Amino acid sequence: IWLPIGLFYLTYTRWQYFSQLKFVVENGRSTLRIKLPQEVFKSPEAMESALNQIYTPNSVSNLMEAYLQGKHPLITSLELASHSGEIRFYINTPKKKVKNVVEAQLYAHYPGIEIFEEPVDYAAEIKWEPETMDLMSFHIGKKEDDVMPIKTYIDMGLDKLPKEEEKLDPMSAIIEHLANVKPHERLWIQFLLRPHTKQNLSSGSLSASDTWEKAAKAKIDEIMGRGKGKDSEDEKEQVRLTSGERSTIEAIERNTSKWAFEMSIRAIYITTDKERFNGDMIGPLLRAWAQYDMIGRNKVGFQWRTDFDYNFLSDPTGSRKIAHKKQELEDYKNRYYYPRDVVTYKDKPRVFSVEEIATMYHIPGKVI
Repeated sequence: IWLPIGLFYLTYTRWQYFSQLKFVVENGRSTLRIKLPQEVFKSPEAMESALNQIYTPNSVSNLMEAYLQGKHPLITSLELASHSGEIRFYINTPKKKVKNVVEAQLYAHYPGIEIFEEPVDYAAEIKWEPETMDLMSFHIGKKEDDVMPIKTYIDMGLDKLPKEEEKLDPMSAIIEHLANVKPHERLWIQFLLRPHTKQNLSSGSLSASDTWEKAAKAKIDEIMGRGKGKDSEDEKEQVRLTSGERSTIEAIERNTSKWAFEMSIRAIYITTDKERFNGDMIGPLLRAWAQYDMIGRNKVGFQWRTDFDYNFLSDPTGSRKIAHKKQELEDYKNRYYYPRDVVTYKDKPRVFSVEEIATMYHIPGKVI
């Protein structure tokens, strides 16, 4: 009785990995380089509109597609790369279905933009050679509940289309830091997006999970003090909200009413000259995300790194650190992500709305 059940759980994960990998390979991948026009007068709302069209859940219609064909939502990667201080914008995307949509949407929303398909992926230039090079990788994400929004371009007033000289582009800090990269250095940032969808047995998942609307309602009920019981005196009294609480509830409702992606952010600092590893490049890289923090809502920060708090205990020989660095570089090239904090899973993919993603990655305006 127990043998078939045990074998099922042992082989299910491997079979799903194989079938889904087959689906990924069949769809292929393409690295698109975006050449920016001299002048852009669009707000991040243009990128939000483009992301709405890129949202491709690859919904399954039968069990054969889920378990034999491995059909599932594919990853699209928005990327920033600094090569010796030259900042480049890339989008790595599945060739089938998504690539043409990405190109069409960017051309539609950003007149004057140029898009080229790279014959060789830019990340392929770096090969792991621990004797001569070094790198440090970070996983970045939300620090609080997914439904609690970060500071977005709407909170910054960019949806009001202020004059170009009055704009405060949220990407300015990270782009300024990318411009400081030296010839022997590389600084890469990728936003790995997977459409946020319901998961159940029909979609190829043994565990069922809902989208974030229910969690948002529960959070709003918590803020408003609802659900304490029918006879509770608090329920009978009119709920009095502060202006901040009212603003937070409105932001949660606006955020969770939009399409969302399960997003993982990876940032990698690489030096091809091990002796010239510059630790001063790390601090500004991490602090650049602080501008998306909003007290009382959510914050963005690093959740894992290729280092240990106590190396002499966790990694006395240094072998684990080297293995992490090698694997992170390969995962970046493959646009693959999985949590490495196996204790708390703080670095697991977090749910971001298209509004939040467009705030962190968009075609910058003339002010930059």
